[in-house]
Amino acid sequence: MKIKPLGSRVVIKKLEAVETTKSGIVLPGQAKEQPQVAEVLAVGPGTKEVEMEVEVGNHVIFSKYSGTEVKHDGEEFIIVDQKDILAVLG
Repeated sequence: MKIKPLGSRVVIKKLEAVETTKSGIVLPGQAKEQPQVAEVLAVGPGTKEVEMEVEVGNHVIFSKYSGTEVKHDGEEFIIVDQKDILAVLG
């Protein structure tokens, strides 16, 4: 990973949305809900006040309108503050 987050920031990548429902109905691109589940790709060192609770490889749920979307080497990533991560999926 060439992006190194600073402070309590985390670099995540959204996981792909499901394109069919459980009953087999194919959803067009606009009807699909944007996923709020992502994989953690890089974690900042934290700060004196904030200890980092996520690790690289975790799948997390993040706030819907949080973070900054960036493009690097043709891929899209989101940089969020750890406080915008709501849960780690087990």
